[in-house]
Amino acid sequence: MRRSRPLTSVPVFTLVSDLVQFVSARLRSRTALVAENLFLRKQLAFYREHKVRPRPLTDAARMSLMFWSRLFDWRNALMIVKPGTFIGWHRKGFRLFWRWKSRPGRPPLPQEIRALIERMARENPTWGQLRVAAELSLKLGIFLSPRTVRKYWPWEPNDRGRRRVSSQCWATFVRNHAVAIVACDFMVVVTAKFQFLYVLVVLELGSRRILQCNVTAHPTAEWTLQQVREAMPNEHQHCFLIHDRDSIFSAELDEELAQGFGLRVLRTPPQSPKANAFCERLVGTIRRECLDFIIPLNEKHLRRILREWVGHYNSGRPHSSLGPGIPDRGHTPAVRYSTTNCISGKTPRVIARPVLGGLHHEYAWEQGAA
Repeated sequence: MRRSRPLTSVPVFTLVSDLVQFVSARLRSRTALVAENLFLRKQLAFYREHKVRPRPLTDAARMSLMFWSRLFDWRNALMIVKPGTFIGWHRKGFRLFWRWKSRPGRPPLPQEIRALIERMARENPTWGQLRVAAELSLKLGIFLSPRTVRKYWPWEPNDRGRRRVSSQCWATFVRNHAVAIVACDFMVVVTAKFQFLYVLVVLELGSRRILQCNVTAHPTAEWTLQQVREAMPNEHQHCFLIHDRDSIFSAELDEELAQGFGLRVLRTPPQSPKANAFCERLVGTIRRECLDFIIPLNEKHLRRILREWVGHYNSGRPHSSLGPGIPDRGHTPAVRYSTTNCISGKTPRVIARPVLGGLHHEYAWEQGAA
């Protein structure tokens, strides 16, 4: 396939060709040049009298005319366009020249650094451009000025006057106060006889430990208050209780919790399950790991199933949010397995304890379990 000539080489080739013709014309006599000039003018006058419209000039032709017009008074010799059009070509060429000469001196930042600036700005809502620039220079060795960071700052649509308001999201607030927060929620379970049972779960967010899990067929505010009373120890450090806007959580119940237990009740906004996401996730875990595989026969049967599963949840099930860890054990690491015992033939046997009839298992070394 034949390659086309680059566009940038066409004006240069035209200028070089015209320059060769100009040098050759300098070697001719003045009489010959005047006669040739008059001969060409007569031909242009013929086309002008008959109103023959010329074809549009190419960029190379325009550049050539602008270059040679600097050597003589072109106003009397111009015939194919108006003087205003010719001056417009001059201005356009001048703008293109200065646009090329005024290219930005510094190249843009790499995409990885720009993404890092946006990430630091979104993950730390209280930081400004100066703080982000300091973090980049002191800890990561990326030296940028605050003005450069401002150039790639992820402005929010509701930023008024580009002034960022220091705030934090709900998840950050919950993580910072998880030790002092307790959340509760109801879930509905259908038995084999299509009876509706209600399960109340009370979760401690800091340790992910289920404080209370009980079943009833007729939930009331008095029954709910008694369950919270059984879940709270005498000397607790909890300050907040999160629950939704169900009618069971009456104003009298919230007042009793505030006066009797010193808890400040936080009601979630209407139709906002994410505000109580920890309990919602626990309800989903109960269904996925327990109730989706077992059909409760009655209230007593469901209570026995949940009692065994809650024991497994608190003392035997790892939680990734704890590091991973187990709620009753915290972040205590297990004994590291040594390959030397395997070589010497002293490896202890791994035993498995079934949970819910073998639906789950808890594993441990035989010596540790003894």
